[in-house]
Amino acid sequence: MKRYLALTFIVIVFSLATISNVEAQRLELLGGNTLNGAMNGVVLGGATMALKNSDDFKPVKIGLGAGTLYGIGVGIYDISQINAGQQFYISGTFNDGVNSSIIVLLDTFYGAAAGAIISSSVSLIIQEPIVDALQYGSGIGAWAGFGFGVFDAFVLSEGPNYSQQANQSQTKVDGLLTYSNASKSVNIGMFNPTLIKQKKITKKAVQLDYRTAVDLIQLKIGF
Repeated sequence: MKRYLALTFIVIVFSLATISNVEAQRLELLGGNTLNGAMNGVVLGGATMALKNSDDFKPVKIGLGAGTLYGIGVGIYDISQINAGQQFYISGTFNDGVNSSIIVLLDTFYGAAAGAIISSSVSLIIQEPIVDALQYGSGIGAWAGFGFGVFDAFVLSEGPNYSQQANQSQTKVDGLLTYSNASKSVNIGMFNPTLIKQKKITKKAVQLDYRTAVDLIQLKIGF
């Protein structure tokens, strides 16, 4: 049974290897946007829980489902914007990325962080409980950041910018979730499925073992 599953997996891997660059790019855009959308939905669900001061995880569940559908929709939109053989690259107000949804996701995080900082600062001035301020401030900030992120990604952003392809290929990181700053000095990739090949030599034969793995994070820093 294990040999059959391993053989099936190898066939799938080699089948994926025959996919053209354009098709692979479409799959990467769809997968990356779907993951980003799901994460964004979970974050907004948590923000809703914070604003309601509730321990009911229903908003997170709804956020995960809605975010996944939103990510798929953004992925389809990004696919419609690409040119054959060109790398998708978009420049937002605060950050750049290889798909539109990463701009929204990062702006959501920025909003939550800004909300937490501002609210906690105000709470210190007026001498109110800082925990409540962090809770409501981060919740409001996350939703505000998401709203700005959508406007940023689809109205304010510049892209897809194909002129960045040559520079990006030198520092490109792989993964379902990727991020790079405007100067390309910091490049982060997360959740990259890989196939590890290991050669085993015995007295009777030479065997090749294939194992699946996931690179949790890749980091490239330029100076």
